[in-house]
Amino acid sequence: MTGMTADTGALRELTVGTGAGLETADMVLNIGPQHPSTHGVLRLKLVLDGERVISSEPIVGYMHRGAEKLFEVRDYRQIIVLANRHDWLSAFSNELGVVLAVERMMGIEVPERAVWLRTALAELNRVLNHLMFLGSYPLEIGAITPMFYAFRERETLQAVMEEVSGGRIHYMFNRVGGLKEEVPAGWTRRARAAIGEVRRRLPDLDNLIRRNDIFLARTVGVGVLSAADAAAYGASGPVARASGLDLDLRRDEPYLAYGSLDVPVVTRSAGDCHSRFEVLLDQVYVSLDLAERCLDQVDRISGPVNVRLPKVVKAPEGHTYAWTENPLGINGYYLVSRGDKTPWRMKLRTASYANVQALATLLPGCLVPDLIAILGSMFFVVGDIDK
Repeated sequence: MTGMTADTGALRELTVGTGAGLETADMVLNIGPQHPSTHGVLRLKLVLDGERVISSEPIVGYMHRGAEKLFEVRDYRQIIVLANRHDWLSAFSNELGVVLAVERMMGIEVPERAVWLRTALAELNRVLNHLMFLGSYPLEIGAITPMFYAFRERETLQAVMEEVSGGRIHYMFNRVGGLKEEVPAGWTRRARAAIGEVRRRLPDLDNLIRRNDIFLARTVGVGVLSAADAAAYGASGPVARASGLDLDLRRDEPYLAYGSLDVPVVTRSAGDCHSRFEVLLDQVYVSLDLAERCLDQVDRISGPVNVRLPKVVKAPEGHTYAWTENPLGINGYYLVSRGDKTPWRMKLRTASYANVQALATLLPGCLVPDLIAILGSMFFVVGDIDK
């Protein structure tokens, strides 16, 4: 194909078609930051050869709200409301990491009943997080029915979480020194019934999608992340465990009541989209069992669920680092205090930020339709990247 250039009028030849012996011109395509195939406001700058991806650059920051800077002008009670919002699917777990860091700085010993309740609620929050992805991921590659099954189970557990905390998404139930208040009378029995109901109905979702021929064709062998690459990028959680990295802080560096529990770690070795989905699905069964065991312990323990704090909470001068096994991976909380009522610095290490970096390695070489399957299987929340 030939044409006249606008500035010089000279003839210019450009190959724009494909065929025997022809090379196509590379095309730069922006997916996002507002696009139906992106998870929120993420931008992918792609270089395409036809419909094959040559290179990929994830560009983040479109949702940045400066939470880490806002921590510095809010006291230790107020920062919890900011911390539970960066990964809006894991709000309870986000709160937990912050209060664990502050409690470690202040040398606070949390009552045993609160420890077991926190562990139970953290596992229920993990199930809620995973169910969202188990429903939305198949939807992104053309299957709408799993979304209905996943949200049916989510609503069953959301009712339990709403009863105990008053919130459906942002629970604000953790406090420095324990929990906001005692759970309602009979709540553990109702929570156990909800867990049993979800466990009984989960095979509906499992049987529908895990061995579905179309789903297998779109995910098996697609977007393979090796164990070495997962470790190099700092990936964690289900994404890393699907690549064979046998790492889970609940077992390897126990916090809360996990040291008293046998925590099975779900892993796969293929590292492809289907393995990541399977790890997420099997983790739901594990978390339901762990939550039920925690509730059994809560029923055996009496006593307070928090400690009495002074009117103004001040952490002593120093610094500490707390990390937790959040639903999407390892979250780290680096707290620096100058002895004031506000943190001098609170740095968040979020799982999504590390996981999404691997897209630069995973996407080159794949086709554009596979891009969507790979993107969805990395299980990230954009607010968790941008903080």
